[in-house]
Amino acid sequence: MRLIFVLFLVAGVGLAGVAVMMARGQIAQFQAERDQLAALQKDAPKLADVVVVRKPLRYGEQFGPKDLAVIKMQANAVPQNAFTVIAAKEGTPEAARAAFFEGDTRERASMRSLTPGEVLLASRVTQPGQNAGIMASLPDGRRAFTIQVSSTSAVSGFLRPGDLVDVYWSGSIGGEPVTKLIDSNLKLIAIDQSTDPDRTKATQIARSVTAEVSPEQVAALTLAQNTGRLTLSLVGLDNSAQLGQIEINRDELLGIQKQEAKKVEKAQVCTIKTRKGTEVIETPIPCTN
Repeated sequence: MRLIFVLFLVAGVGLAGVAVMMARGQIAQFQAERDQLAALQKDAPKLADVVVVRKPLRYGEQFGPKDLAVIKMQANAVPQNAFTVIAAKEGTPEAARAAFFEGDTRERASMRSLTPGEVLLASRVTQPGQNAGIMASLPDGRRAFTIQVSSTSAVSGFLRPGDLVDVYWSGSIGGEPVTKLIDSNLKLIAIDQSTDPDRTKATQIARSVTAEVSPEQVAALTLAQNTGRLTLSLVGLDNSAQLGQIEINRDELLGIQKQEAKKVEKAQVCTIKTRKGTEVIETPIPCTN
C-alpha cells in the first residue's frame, strides 16, 4: 500500500514538473507575442478622424450633419482642407475643422458630385446657408469676369468649370495685325450660366465663360475685349511651364523680312568758277573739308 502511495506521489511530482515547464513555455510565447504586437503598434502609422459623406450628393444638393459620418484615416494621408469633426461649438479649437457649428441649422451645398464614403473637403462645399454658384467659388479679394466666346474661340466647346486657360488677344498695332498672349492660367468658375463641373454636354458650344481674376485683371481684360478679339487655349492638368512674352504679327507668321531703306549719301563735289569772256566755266577741284 505504501509502495502504491509512493508511486502516485512520484507520478504527481513528475506531472507537476511537466505542467510547470509547459506553463513557462506558454508564458514565454505570450510575452514574445506581446512584445511583437507592441513593436508593430509602435511602428504603425497614426490614425486621425476625417468626415465623409454618407450618401451620394449631386452638384448643388444641400446636406446637413445627419448626412455625414466620421471614419479613421492614416493621419499623413488626410487632405489639408478636410473636415475632422461633424459639429463643434463655435470659438473652440475644433471649430476650425468642423463641418458645422453646434446649434446652426443652416445647410451647406455641394459644389461637385460626391460619392458615399468620399472625404468632405472645404473647397468642394459652400459655406453654411449658401447655394452653389459663382459667389461660392470666389475667394476673398477675387472677382468674376465674363469673357464672350464662340465656336471660333478655340476650345470653347470643351471647357468646364475648374479648367485653366490662357487668353490671347488679336487686334491691330501700328496698322498691322497682331496676336499676343495677355494672361495665362485663368481659372474658369462658370460656363455660360452653369458652375457645375460635372456637366455632361462636353461638346456644347459655350457662349460665355466666367473666370476668377483680380481687380487689375478685370481692367486689363475689359480693355482687351473692347479693342480686339479674345481666344482661349486650354491648359493641361499637369502643365507647370511658365510662359514668357508671346507676340506674333503677320510678317513674322509668314516669314516676311522687311527691306530696310538704304540711305545713299550724295557725294560732295567742289568746283571753281572761271570766266572766259562771256562764258563761265566750272572746274572740279578736291574739297578741303
